Amino acid sequence: MQLSPPLLFSVISTIRICTHFPSPTVAFSSLPKRILRNKNHKYFYSNRNNSRLHSSSSIMSDFKRAKLNDSVSTNVIGTHSGSFQADEAMGCFLLRQLPEYRLSKIVRSRDKEVLETCDIVIDVGGIYDHEKKRYDHHQRDYDERFDAGKKDSTNGRCTKLSASGLVYRHYGKEVIKAHYPNLSDDHLDLVYVKLYDSLLEALDAIDTGVEISTTELVYKDTTGLSSRVGRLNPRWNEVDENGKEPIYDERFMEASNICGEEFLSVLTKIVESDLPAREVVEQAVLNRLETDGSGEIISLPTGGLPWKGHLYELEKLHKVEPLIKFVLYTDQGGMWRVQAVTVKGKAFENRLSLPEDWRGVRDEDLEKVTNIKGSRFVHTAGFIGGNTYYEGALEMAKVALQTSK
Repeated sequence: MQLSPPLLFSVISTIRICTHFPSPTVAFSSLPKRILRNKNHKYFYSNRNNSRLHSSSSIMSDFKRAKLNDSVSTNVIGTHSGSFQADEAMGCFLLRQLPEYRLSKIVRSRDKEVLETCDIVIDVGGIYDHEKKRYDHHQRDYDERFDAGKKDSTNGRCTKLSASGLVYRHYGKEVIKAHYPNLSDDHLDLVYVKLYDSLLEALDAIDTGVEISTTELVYKDTTGLSSRVGRLNPRWNEVDENGKEPIYDERFMEASNICGEEFLSVLTKIVESDLPAREVVEQAVLNRLETDGSGEIISLPTGGLPWKGHLYELEKLHKVEPLIKFVLYTDQGGMWRVQAVTVKGKAFENRLSLPEDWRGVRDEDLEKVTNIKGSRFVHTAGFIGGNTYYEGALEMAKVALQTSK
């Protein structure tokens, strides 16, 4: 879905030449009002004092999470007893979102006879058989993966599926639809893959022993979901104030709830923020020549929306050439930002940075260096700058393009 007609900028400012600068400096009397119209011909306005777009069924999220039925299913979920990990904790949470296993009892055991009484079993039993509803991944010849690999990658998925990955492969779309029943098939497919990339793949990789890097890590991160779940396992010497040992099953349910909170948090962001943002970014990409004739600058109608991941995908989809170098948007205070686009796959390497002599300079000193009225700052790393005015931010991006040639 695309927004139509194109995004328009109504420039109400006038341009004048200030004579008090060493060389001619472009100045602007006011910030342009931004006008965005959706396919239903509803207009939404935003200016310096109101940088957020007003609510709209087409621009802001249409998707609201449904309230699930709290009727308890009589079906029983089985998994192993003893120490637990995030994969079966997440897998159990996912199953308990479905009507068939809604809030089902979880039996934790390694006894085959006990597990045979369960309606579905994950992470134990030595069998992966979807028809029998058995989802273990510890078999010697097991090599199940989510898909052939990420887009634009010559390599397949780095990890085999753990218990949560298997559950998500077979039931993930049902879980997503349970919470967001109005998603279109196209949106469902996008959410399904993005959610795996953003959350589930890491759980699979950690559980199946895939290192996060092929080189030595500079530091170790123990703040992730798998680490937090792991710390819920009772310590070898843990007792409460009455000298009683913790109960594993109670801790497991706590772990599953934590996994659920994480899953719903990521899901909500993807559906209610990322999907609407994708449409806005796509329109900005399609209108890039209206922003600047170079086609290397886009302007977003509001700040705060996630654009980086979408931009790379949309550039490929629309065969954008040359690639976009700068993105303009407002921050929460109404200042216009000009941000460099990073090289795909890199966190800190920019396709093009703001000029070296601007970096680390602020306010009046920066105006003298840039000769652009309203220049407020440029980060010392050159990846982002700010200007009071839209035209000023656009001019900063244009000058950066020119100085690189």
